[in-house]
Amino acid sequence: MSKPTIGFIGLGIMGAPMAGHLIDGGYKVITSTHHKPAPDSLAQAGIESLDTPKGVAQASDVIILMVPDTPQVDEVLFAADGVAETSLDGKVVVDMSSISPTATKDFAKRIQAAGSDYVDAPVSGGEAGAKNAALSIMVGAREATFDQVLPIFEILGKNITRIGEIGDGQTCKVANQIAVALTIQAVAESLTFASKAGADVERVREALLGGLAQSKILEVHGERMIKRTFDPGFRIRLHQKDLNLALTSGREIGVALPNTAIAQEMFNTCRAAGGEDWDHSALVRAIEIMSNHEIGQS
Repeated sequence: MSKPTIGFIGLGIMGAPMAGHLIDGGYKVITSTHHKPAPDSLAQAGIESLDTPKGVAQASDVIILMVPDTPQVDEVLFAADGVAETSLDGKVVVDMSSISPTATKDFAKRIQAAGSDYVDAPVSGGEAGAKNAALSIMVGAREATFDQVLPIFEILGKNITRIGEIGDGQTCKVANQIAVALTIQAVAESLTFASKAGADVERVREALLGGLAQSKILEVHGERMIKRTFDPGFRIRLHQKDLNLALTSGREIGVALPNTAIAQEMFNTCRAAGGEDWDHSALVRAIEIMSNHEIGQS
């Protein structure tokens, strides 16, 4: 059985390596220059470029979106020369962006009315996960559709979970971003406390990694905090977008998210210091500013 042709729209910091893995996996991949031109590395690898998302949809069996936010998904799907302006009979639209769960359900109904099935499949793992094909993929889809696109996901990620129906993938991603932000804040506070108290912060982190406080964020982002390596990664402004989704959704369904709101304010402090494009591990800078102490100071 021949592999489906994949349209891939959104060749940013994560989308570009993801599309590269699909090409390496033997898939024909098509993109649209309307949103973001293909980098030279993908052009050399054989990606085909068309002018519009409509053209990509016409030429593809599976159309993957990996764009920054809800408005960009709306534009790619429904603006002039968008995906929905052509027949989608028998095709599958897969949104791997991180966007509103409520909007996702609306987009899915409109795409399904145009003849296509719909999958929401946001990812976690950041730039490193995309480059290493080690993403965690959280999927909302009909079970049969999930089975259809699973071979594609297996090229991109290591932990692939069908959460439930359409929209549930985005709900899981919002929950993930809450947990990540709050854990970054906890690591930032603990390491700043240890440093200002006069302890060797590298040894403190090493000790914490061997106990109940151990986490991937302490391992990876704790090191970033100590070594002051805040190049993204995952930008603060993008994590703020996800926390806005969390806080908005929380209000819609009546869930209190007090610590999420605090983490958002810590990110606002970083932005005020010019750090909207810092890696989200740089939330520690907000704690440091408030404490008048930088990790590693003598």
